[in-house]
Amino acid sequence: MPNPATIVPVYGNYHGYYSKRPSVNDPRLALLPRTLFYGRRVLDVGCNEGWVTCEIAQRLRAKRVIGVDVDDTLVRLAWKHRRFVWSQQGPPHEDDQPEAHGHSSRPSASRKRRRSSQSVGNGPMSGTPDYFPAACEHMFGPLPIPDTTGHEGASDTFPHNVTFRTADWVNTPIPDDAERYHVVLAFSVSKWMHLNGGDEGIMTFFRRVYEVLEPGGIFVLEPQEWDTYAKARRMDPRLKENAKHLKLRPDDFGRLLQDIGFGPATHLGSPGEGGFKRPVDLYTKIR
Repeated sequence: MPNPATIVPVYGNYHGYYSKRPSVNDPRLALLPRTLFYGRRVLDVGCNEGWVTCEIAQRLRAKRVIGVDVDDTLVRLAWKHRRFVWSQQGPPHEDDQPEAHGHSSRPSASRKRRRSSQSVGNGPMSGTPDYFPAACEHMFGPLPIPDTTGHEGASDTFPHNVTFRTADWVNTPIPDDAERYHVVLAFSVSKWMHLNGGDEGIMTFFRRVYEVLEPGGIFVLEPQEWDTYAKARRMDPRLKENAKHLKLRPDDFGRLLQDIGFGPATHLGSPGEGGFKRPVDLYTKIR
């Protein structure tokens, strides 16, 4: 396995990325409709170590989530993270299922209690039980993942509903694409696709997303602003040369997506802080 310290993240494939961003309850996901992922097929492009991928599969209850990344080392770490999350998972609650309209007009008492305890952290003083503390994995290894053979519907629940693949997805289809997706997620990757593939590369990405989405499917995009390209292109001479020829800008992405067949953007906000404060936009495939 390559030493992460020696890897230049020319594809945005940062190692240790989630040591800088919130590691649980990602604020970008909090902006999205609660029912967006429930029971759906989801593709997470540029999944890194799989933190968001696993959150969608476990907490947001997607039917199937495919995480794809160009960096095989990160994909290996994503599989490891999946098992870590499974090891810490507590027993399911009956009211974990999202409501039909994405919210409840009157939350149940049990849900109120859980939200209250979760809001102050997770530990011995928080009121939220630690079913399998992280120290246990370091000492004894992760919990085994049960076999789903003969258990109808088990493959649609975490951790069996998560798969990770190493691929340059923009240029190389993966087997899962054949069934198409209800949601495609692209967090913090558009800049790197743009710098590596040029204007045609980002257009190819948008067309690929359109092709693999079901009619009415949702594309969630976190575009990185143009002024952040300057630092990224200095990482590698090839990126610097490619940047000289870019005519498209992130502000053009909404228009380009509408030309392809998406509706206008729904701007959900800009969570995060500092360099991670970026917009999250939602596009619907309309034709």
